Amino acid sequence: MAGTAGTPGTPRVLRAMNDRAALDLLLEHGPLSRTRIGKLTGLSKPTASQLLARLEAAGLVLAGGTTEGRPGPGAQLYEVNPAAAYAAGLDVTPGRILAAVADVTGRTVGRYELPTPGRRPAVPVVQQVTDALDGAVKAAGLARGDLHRLVIGTPGAFDPGTGRLRYASHLPGWHSPALLDELAAALPMPVEYENDVNLAAVAEQRLGAARGHEDFVLLWNQEGLGAALVLGGRLHRGWTGGAGEVGFLPVPGAPLVRKVSRTGSGGFQELAGSQALAGLARELGVADVPSGPYTDVAAALVARAARADADDPHRRLLQTYATRLATGLASLVSVLDPELVVLSGTSLTAGGEALRDLVQGELEELAASRPRLAVGDVTEHPVLRGALESALATTRDEVFDTSR
Repeated sequence: MAGTAGTPGTPRVLRAMNDRAALDLLLEHGPLSRTRIGKLTGLSKPTASQLLARLEAAGLVLAGGTTEGRPGPGAQLYEVNPAAAYAAGLDVTPGRILAAVADVTGRTVGRYELPTPGRRPAVPVVQQVTDALDGAVKAAGLARGDLHRLVIGTPGAFDPGTGRLRYASHLPGWHSPALLDELAAALPMPVEYENDVNLAAVAEQRLGAARGHEDFVLLWNQEGLGAALVLGGRLHRGWTGGAGEVGFLPVPGAPLVRKVSRTGSGGFQELAGSQALAGLARELGVADVPSGPYTDVAAALVARAARADADDPHRRLLQTYATRLATGLASLVSVLDPELVVLSGTSLTAGGEALRDLVQGELEELAASRPRLAVGDVTEHPVLRGALESALATTRDEVFDTSR
């Protein structure tokens, strides 16, 4: 009914819109004076003063220091209250769970890593999750109940129809159809689940190379080869959450893999995945292939190849790797026609601009459209950072809504 509280255009809603605009400006620019907030929002000084008083009373902003460097008394500065809300993120791999807590400004205030070795976990997954989360919460000096929201990033995706984790047979203990209900019962805050590569894309879209881009593909190569698809500014997850599982993509140059759900791999993974780099290096005459986990070996080989001279076997490795990557990317580009392709994951970012240039050149010959390629900027725990950004976005929408 027109005129009721909360209807668009009412004073309450207009005040809430101004409140949110001011809070977003404080998040983006840091401490601001009343005058500066008024100029950036277009509000009069009295209205800006009322807004700040309202937000301060609600515990959403704090009065901090004063401006300096000008004649006369400094103006009062205001900032978002970091303790207004907290959110958490988890990055789950077969070998560990990395947990972090951030305050509402996005600053990480606690982090904890829980090793989870072994193909058959001795500790149930629910306990692993709560132990990892509690470690980060303790490091932040908080309690579980202080968290507003949790986002958990895993390989694969939970099927919305069955609740089972799909496309991640290598993640032990996470495939029970009752797992999501058990986690919901054990955790006091709302929990969301997202594919790990999708979260890396969220991090790049909010903080990194994809800022300002509505349509892009993020190609990820680390423990596995995958992609995230962002169309119209939103993640495209597909019917079962499997959009972007490009490791299963049949490609020229690799044997046709059948029953991919059982093998957990496909043609593109076999051709250009991190585990293929050591064997490819040996085939090309690289004599000093390091030993260790295949993700570390792949990143080391690619980094060394990016610095090598043109006649060095390492350089041939980089060129061959670029061709293999472009072979799979050409299919994505032909179907999606993205504005941008972001290269992420240690087996791609280790190659830097040298690898990017080679893949760009190959892709221009293999695909009709020519998207710009960029190396990912968020290189420190991008999945965890994306989980925090995702959790914070929803948290801010709820906590910063003053129309209620």
